Formats: sequence, C-alpha cells, structure tokens
Amino acid sequence: MRAAIYTSTGPANEVLEIREEQTPKAGDGEILVRVRGSGINPADVKRRAGWRGSEMAHPKIIPHCDGAGEVVAVGSGVECRAINDRVWIWNAQGGYDGPGRAFGTAAEYVAIPARQTALLNERLSFLEGACLGVPAMTAHYAVFSDMPITGKTVLVQGGGGVVAHLAIQFASSHGAIVIATAGSDARADHARAAGASEVFNRHDPNMTGLIMDWTNGEGVDRIIELEFGGNLQSDVALLKAGGVIAAYSSSQIPEPVFPYYEIASKGAVIRIIQSFGFSDCIRRKAINAIDQLCSENGLAVPIGEVYPLDQISQAHDDVEAQNTIGNVVLAI
Repeated sequence: MRAAIYTSTGPANEVLEIREEQTPKAGDGEILVRVRGSGINPADVKRRAGWRGSEMAHPKIIPHCDGAGEVVAVGSGVECRAINDRVWIWNAQGGYDGPGRAFGTAAEYVAIPARQTALLNERLSFLEGACLGVPAMTAHYAVFSDMPITGKTVLVQGGGGVVAHLAIQFASSHGAIVIATAGSDARADHARAAGASEVFNRHDPNMTGLIMDWTNGEGVDRIIELEFGGNLQSDVALLKAGGVIAAYSSSQIPEPVFPYYEIASKGAVIRIIQSFGFSDCIRRKAINAIDQLCSENGLAVPIGEVYPLDQISQAHDDVEAQNTIGNVVLAI
C-alpha cells in the first residue's frame, strides 16, 4: 500500500515521504479499513514537527489520528462491523498520555480496533467523516460536559475554527444563545453560518466591553476556549457566577498565570479538555449526538482544502499556517 511516513521529527517537506508499505491485516478485535479520507489536526502537525521538544514515540510513524473509509476485512471477535460498512476513525495514531499507535490514516489502509470506529452517517461523505474524530468529539464535550445549555449564553472563542464551527452547531441546536469571536470578516461569516447570533472582532481592544453590553451586563454562562492562556483574563471578566470555561488548547501561552481568587469569587469551573483520553462513555455520547444532528438538522463539516496523499507536506504546511477556513483533509 502507499503510505506517508516519517522517521524523525522536523519540517514537513524534510521528514515526510511517500513509500510502499506492507498492507496490514486485521488482528483480533480489529477491522481493516480502505482509507478514503485522512483528516489533519493541529496535534498531527505538532507531533511531526516535534512541538515543544517532543521526540519520536515510534521508530516509524504513519501520521494522522482521524480518517474515514470502508471496511474490507474483519478480524476475529468483531461483531459490530461488517465488510463494506462506511466508518469514521479516531485515535489511529499517537496520543498525549503515552506513545499511542504508530500507524495512522495517511495510508491506503489502516488496521484499527473496531471500538475506535463509528458508522458514518449516510449524509456525510468520506472526506467529511475523516474530520469528525478530534474536532467533533472535542466540540461535543466542550459544549455538554457540565450543565444543560438550553437558554444559556455560550461564547465560542475563535468562532471561525474547526472545533468552534462544530461547537456552535451543537450549542445552537440545543437551544443555547451562541455568540462568538473571530479574527476576520471571512471567519466571522463562517461562525454565523454555523449558527452564531453575533460575532465580535477579537482584535477590538474593547471586545470584552462590547460582549458585556450585548449581554446587558450579565456576561456568559459558558465559554468554549481555544486559547486558554491568551484569553484567560477576558474570559474570567465575561463569565457569570457559576459559569464554565471549557478549554481545549493553549498554544500561545502554554503555562498561563492563573488568577485563582478572581475565578474562585465566581465559583467558576475550569474544564481542560483532551479528547485523546476520553472514556468510552464520553465517546458514545458524542457519536450518538453527531449521528442525531446529521439525521435531524444536517451537520455541516466544512472542507477548506483537499490534497492528494502525494501532497501531504503541503497539507501540513497549510494547517501550520492557519490560513484555511475549514478542515484540511487528504483524499486517498
């Protein structure tokens, strides 16, 4: 099979290469999937780049944790999947609490435990399904992990992003009042298309004041946060008593100063989200919600750029540059 591999960390155009690799076989509890789409997450790019000094977890890695395709073989003990099933995949490669798996979805085939797959809703294409794993599960947990949100005001920071776009859809479809921030007109339009009632310019020095005015001085009940360290002060100022900050990244300031007493005075909850370690229970809830939203309202999974496997280096550069609105995915 054709696969993208790397044997050392570094720039995409220096370490990624396309090789002929042996096609894997489905072992006990596994299925063999003919991969049709391989989603690229920031975590995939960071691992390949050696972000924050991280080293190779395996001698050889086929990147990408998310993907979608059809089942072509079923290992012993698997009863929940059958040949020709359309599935989407998560955690095919890597993890944050250990080395994880070595061989991900940037290949024509992947052998994966059946429990790390879900049936792909008929309304979604393989390319859309390839972008569900990390983004959709993160978005679902960020929205629903603490409180009922019907009638609550939810602020989604970075509303033009991939996780944010899904979070806005989840929250608005369950009766929340959803507002967002964005860094450009195009990203603001993207957030509105997902269901945001209002979008604020994150570069406006008076953004916090404008949001407080919009909420009649009350603030927000829940904040979905992609840059915890950078936005912590404004988030605390915007949060109602008993509110929640659900953060899934803090790349710009990975070791933020924590204003304990400001947070404590509001009885606020800080929830740090890492989707690679989700329990089976959390995943089942997310899978069911994704399928329900697809079937009832239609889940929008915007694809920003599609690359062939041969152009995986350019695709990684695209994700690193953060210029594309929507998911970056390989068609395989």
